[in-house]
Amino acid sequence: MTALADPSLAHPSALATGRGKLVLALLCSIAFLDFVDASITNVALPLIRDDLHLSVQGLQWVPSGYLLTYGGFMLLGGRLADLLGRRRIVAIGTTLIGLSSLAGGLAQNEGTMVTARLAQGLGAALMLPAALAILTTTFSEPADRHKALGVWGGVGGLASAAGVLLGGLLTDGPGWRWVFFVNPPAAALVLVALFRLIEADAPQREKRSFDLFGAVLVTAGMLLLVFALVKAPDEGWGSTATVLRLVGAGVLLAAFVAKEATGRNPLLPLDIFRVRGLAAADVTQLIAFSGFLAIFFFLTLYMQNVLGYSPIKTGVVYLPLCGAIAVSAGVTSQLIGRVGTRPLIVVGALITSAGVYELSRIPVHGTFAGDLLPGLLVVAFGMGAVFVATVTAANDGVPPDKAGLAAALLNASQQLGGALGLAVFSAIATARTNHLLGQHDAVPHALTQGFHRALLVGSVFLLGAAVVAVRSPNTRGQSGDVTPLAEPTLEGAQR
Repeated sequence: MTALADPSLAHPSALATGRGKLVLALLCSIAFLDFVDASITNVALPLIRDDLHLSVQGLQWVPSGYLLTYGGFMLLGGRLADLLGRRRIVAIGTTLIGLSSLAGGLAQNEGTMVTARLAQGLGAALMLPAALAILTTTFSEPADRHKALGVWGGVGGLASAAGVLLGGLLTDGPGWRWVFFVNPPAAALVLVALFRLIEADAPQREKRSFDLFGAVLVTAGMLLLVFALVKAPDEGWGSTATVLRLVGAGVLLAAFVAKEATGRNPLLPLDIFRVRGLAAADVTQLIAFSGFLAIFFFLTLYMQNVLGYSPIKTGVVYLPLCGAIAVSAGVTSQLIGRVGTRPLIVVGALITSAGVYELSRIPVHGTFAGDLLPGLLVVAFGMGAVFVATVTAANDGVPPDKAGLAAALLNASQQLGGALGLAVFSAIATARTNHLLGQHDAVPHALTQGFHRALLVGSVFLLGAAVVAVRSPNTRGQSGDVTPLAEPTLEGAQR
């Protein structure tokens, strides 16, 4: 059999080499660093508030500031990676993460802390889509891509849970400042490995002009949208401020789409949506992550404010979740080539919905083994499948010069989903709790009932993700990265 007849010889496995394994480990470390920063501060919030004398609004912006710039600059970061070089953008983002984390750890006042978190989010928005683009273009052979995206997807789910665990360990151990101080040495290691393992990719020099107006429109629109979602639970969904922000964000994003449809060298070439499976994967990710993120937020509040768990005990509760997600991600990566992404996303979302529904029944005097562990394990097995299959579906058939943009679209969907979920579910939980408190109900019972309602709606969102996924193409990650978007059809993107 000749080399051309044997696919394994025509497309040698990059992942089979020691260097390939190190590259994958590096890229997943970058993803872990970004994802974990979204949740690692949550357990430490009470101590941060006390030590820095933060106002209520200031405390809110410790988690929300990261989410705002992370989601707001994601599309810009992904396109800059395609145009200016992915290794360069990863390096800039990593440096920004390291410096801003150091500033956050040394912060002595509200302004410094909030600014540090905003800068952290910007660094992550540069790092993550560029790293995922490097992964999909480096591991282009289908079997390699299945495995690599399986590990990446597993790390995404793992980091969300591990952030709470690490936050608890550090807060109860050396102190809350170490949730920031762990990042600078990690960023330094990433930079060293980045320049040793990843070759520099040349900027797209044919793109002589940059879509500055489009960049301003989409970044302003995304920032305003996330800001509106973050503030809505406090100010009310029907308030004038919330309505104006949402309308303003809609106008800016509509103007951006119009600009991209007619302008030259657009920041977001709209023909990328001709890649079958991309739009459905992004919508599925947005809806699913809305429901998934609710678990960590409300269960953490339940464990600390109702059950009286310490930060470290709260973090340890998520340890089985981390292991189960890793197992689920590994199994899913092996199944994608056989059954495709659609059934895995649908079944995974249904399983996750069932787990969240089980968690929505937590009692006031709950226990870890009887009331938390079963639901968490069910959620973990479902979300591991959803993360891996969705990432694969969103990247299948995307040409190399659009890989950063496709990665940014997927991750922007995730961040918008997180912001939307927290805004909607927080409003639901608060309304239910305040209603019961108004009837002179006991505080622990009122809080728990609010969490019940929010988690129940979260399970419904995950059912919605399953419904969307039913309508999506069934990709098997075999289209590689050679499909040109200029062709009328994208044969091979669906199997």
